[in-house]
Amino acid sequence: MGEDALSVTHVGIVDAALPDPHPMPGPETRSVQVASASTPDPVQGYPKEAVNSVETPDECLVAEICIDRYLFSVYQRAPKVDTIKVPERIKVKVKKKDKTRTVTKTIIKLVDEDFTWKDPKAAEKAGMSLMDYVIGGMDRSFKLKLYHALRAMDDAGLVPGITSAFRDDYRQSLASGNKAATDSSYHGGSRRGGYGHGLAADLVSVKGETRAQRCSSSEILWKWIDAHGKEFGIGRPYLDKDPPHVGPIDGKEYADKRGRANAQRAVLKTNRRDNHGRTKRARTASSKRKASRLYVRDLYLSDDFM
Repeated sequence: MGEDALSVTHVGIVDAALPDPHPMPGPETRSVQVASASTPDPVQGYPKEAVNSVETPDECLVAEICIDRYLFSVYQRAPKVDTIKVPERIKVKVKKKDKTRTVTKTIIKLVDEDFTWKDPKAAEKAGMSLMDYVIGGMDRSFKLKLYHALRAMDDAGLVPGITSAFRDDYRQSLASGNKAATDSSYHGGSRRGGYGHGLAADLVSVKGETRAQRCSSSEILWKWIDAHGKEFGIGRPYLDKDPPHVGPIDGKEYADKRGRANAQRAVLKTNRRDNHGRTKRARTASSKRKASRLYVRDLYLSDDFM
């Protein structure tokens, strides 16, 4: 855990309505308080002292404050490192019809990208502290669901971490790889409601000494979400396409993606059943025709026919 990580403990949270989120402040109304975040070394891996248990500060009197601080501690313990695809053009020699030619070929390389700087940059642009930006920008009912789910993951020894929470249009423009349009991210794009309405978070496991171990732990964590997430009202809309991405199961994104997938599975199941029925009927008809031919043959060869 980095020096800037905040620590809180499991407090009794009731499913009461949380206070309204603070409006998005402008640079002229709030001073810039960007929390520093240490840049992890992809080779060295995550910090060894992960946040497993947390303590309750005396000033933690409001439920939303406790929730935000816990979520921020889970956010801080997850290094912001990703693997991205980078196209690279190389020259290669090819032989065709006894002639050797040099052509340019594009190959895809997998490269580690450190995106630790992106959230602080976006928070600075918004004139906010890092915690107010990445955690405060999420929908408060989703934060409550996420809080309970992450607590259960911690209790199960999965050591969850948040790599991405709220993202506004500017932060989304800094994202790389396969991503939503700048204003359309469910993390908090303006078309989805903006600040205070973020309905997505990216979850991984920080359990393990090596990156391979942490990848394996993340796979276990995602399977846990698939098995138990609905108990807390969260789920993974994209599964293998974007495995860390988690949102509320009563949200539009989950309904659009998983609902469509369920409908497609239902159609496939129906088609298989129909195909099986047609095949069965065809086999029955074929058996009847075969039996008829055998009857005629036997009749022709019998003494009665002769």
